[in-house]
Amino acid sequence: MASQEIETLAAALARMPGLGPRSARRAVLWLVKRRDNALPQLVEALEKVRETLVECSICGNVDTSDPCGICADPRRDARSICVVEDVADLWALDRARLFTGTYHVLGGKLSALDGVRPEDLRIAELLERVREGGTDEVVLAMNATLEGQTTAHYIAERMEDLPVRITQLAHGLPVGGELDYLDEGTLAQALRARRPLG
Repeated sequence: MASQEIETLAAALARMPGLGPRSARRAVLWLVKRRDNALPQLVEALEKVRETLVECSICGNVDTSDPCGICADPRRDARSICVVEDVADLWALDRARLFTGTYHVLGGKLSALDGVRPEDLRIAELLERVREGGTDEVVLAMNATLEGQTTAHYIAERMEDLPVRITQLAHGLPVGGELDYLDEGTLAQALRARRPLG
């Protein structure tokens, strides 16, 4: 039996995505064995992130500056906005380095079961960005789930009267799949094969 402090740390790590109780215990054991080097570095890095982390006021990305590095990058094509459900999806798409535009994080997806309504997401902010002008294309990069596609169709309907081309990722994505778990090759194909919605 480990001490209560070690068990508490393992339980905290086990709540993270991709880490179950056994993986969390292995991570804690690794940290304990390297407590003179690895543990202080981890604590310092976590504290620094906690102090400096902000949400981008333009796109909703998480970064240490506002606007985030993507929105502030002059090489990005501001005429194209890729709409994603959450920050993990943004990071997954940007890792592929195929989309050169900007992003917009909704903060979730519409879900009647979970009580998530349009006003609970950053849809109004997206519409405002498009209404301000300068946007030629909105890429709806929702996950290939029922809720994701419902969200995409809702946004497309809200943009019907706006002078912007609305596209979505090709459905080569696996049904029920989530962007964060896909490899770069699959994401690349989906981005290249995007098509008009509706």
